[in-house]
Amino acid sequence: MTKKVIEALSRVIDPELRQPITELGMVGEINEDPGKVQIKLTIVGCPAAQKIEREVREALETVGDYEVEMTVMTAEERNQLKQKLRSGKPVKHNPFIEESNTTRVIFVGSGKGGVGKSTLTANIAFGLGKKGFKVGLLDADIFGYSIPGQLGIEEKPTKVDELILPPIAHDVRVISIGMFVEKNQPVGWRGPMLHRAIEQFLTDVYWGDLDFLLVDLPPGTGDVAISLGQLLPKAYSLVVTTPQPAASDVAERSGAIGLQTGQRILGVVENMSYLNVNGEKQKIFGEGGGLAVAKRLTEISGEKVELLAQIPMDEKLRVASDTGKPTLELDEAGAAIAGLVEKISKLPIGLDGKKLKLNLG
Repeated sequence: MTKKVIEALSRVIDPELRQPITELGMVGEINEDPGKVQIKLTIVGCPAAQKIEREVREALETVGDYEVEMTVMTAEERNQLKQKLRSGKPVKHNPFIEESNTTRVIFVGSGKGGVGKSTLTANIAFGLGKKGFKVGLLDADIFGYSIPGQLGIEEKPTKVDELILPPIAHDVRVISIGMFVEKNQPVGWRGPMLHRAIEQFLTDVYWGDLDFLLVDLPPGTGDVAISLGQLLPKAYSLVVTTPQPAASDVAERSGAIGLQTGQRILGVVENMSYLNVNGEKQKIFGEGGGLAVAKRLTEISGEKVELLAQIPMDEKLRVASDTGKPTLELDEAGAAIAGLVEKISKLPIGLDGKKLKLNLG
């Protein structure tokens, strides 16, 4: 019977770690007479405790009458769990710099604020998650954090000693400084503290085995962009602009600074390309900005840079972002973002140090 109990419990998945509780050392003693099963939570006050207990009870009902005892791991058991999660790697380890790491890291930058960069980042992450990819999203916009709200995340990360478990929303693991401050509190940090925060987001957070890590960059080409370039040397840059010259000129600088810090340019996205009014495309912000950025970055990099998508303005997209309910079913805007997600999903892996010859059309 114990074998059947373990088999039933193996179907219970820890909602934060996304692994069966039987593989995480969370199942303790199992007694048959009287029937009793011990479940060990990672920490006191685990936010997933009720969900885990409910699913454990439901699983056990399929094999017999068992009492459930909820308890907490010892310090030694937690250390064993952390070693397992880190695959034996040391504490404060950045997994994305390893040669064997195949995560496709994408910096989403614009140089200029107000062009919809964070909205696009959140929706790209959402779209990749819906396609079955394992996705992480790092909100590196320390001063203007907005990703938690766009993905409807209200809970804070769980800490297992020094290891941070990021909340998961829409199948995307997310970390943001906004999860650590209270009531929309502003963050007033300078260079060293910014670098340290970004470094901790990479080394202290349990990201798991990701297919994609999206990084929402802050506007400009300052400390955070430079730190990320050093910490994630194998990243690609996705440059976001609007059609107007004022935005495209600054977006060009964003792509250029990425080249200086070692990133490869994935492509350009033109957001707010037009507003569809009764079938007529009204070009509120002019036109040509996206193509101009792609052309100039082609000249600077010496490699063809494509305009990957032109995203129209759509009130539904704004509402979905404001309410934390992303969806790609948004008429033209949703279709354009879904097309962009499809292109990004085809990004090959294992190209470190090689020139890119991508066919993303």
